[in-house]
Amino acid sequence: MARIVSLTQAKRDPNRFTLELDTGETLTVTVALIADYGLYSGAELDEEALRRLRGDAERARIRARALRILGARAMSRAEMIKSLTSKGEDEAAAEETADWLEAIGAIDDKEYAASVVRHYAAKGYGLGRIKSELHRRGIGRALWDDALANLPEDMDGAAFDALCALLRRAPASRDRLRRAVQTLARRGFSWSEAQSAARRYIEEFGEEELDEE
Repeated sequence: MARIVSLTQAKRDPNRFTLELDTGETLTVTVALIADYGLYSGAELDEEALRRLRGDAERARIRARALRILGARAMSRAEMIKSLTSKGEDEAAAEETADWLEAIGAIDDKEYAASVVRHYAAKGYGLGRIKSELHRRGIGRALWDDALANLPEDMDGAAFDALCALLRRAPASRDRLRRAVQTLARRGFSWSEAQSAARRYIEEFGEEELDEE
């Protein structure tokens, strides 16, 4: 049996309290845990209650940490697990926390995948780079098709728009055009898409108008 010596509210987070036991052990607990367990100074906890409280307090700590991470940016389930384990959390606990985040809707890999596709498409990247980003962020391939449906059907047109953005829709020298085509390829457009964009660019501006460097 252990007796609670004190409950002290954290200065930076009014939802968190430091619980001190007469054994010298301290736990960080939330307001919800205080209510659930009926905690107060002088209350006694048997071994079973203390064991459960330790587990619930640890889960609450990791969940709070995960929510702070999500507050900085959205991420996939795999990214969250990687982030938590990289900070020293147990992998099983990280996976359990990711399950909880999915259950409350804080993590949604399907929506996240769609947002990644929209973001990189809007920034002028091609299919290859976008697939690479989905893979890098740990999005399961089963979700790729639905997410990639957000891409424009005319990828040649998307490549042309990206090329014009690079060249500011103004006549460019052959060397600048060549470098821009190479940039499109690095951004994940296929070589045929990049070449098609270059041909259309020349057609629209007129080859004879290209400046020489």
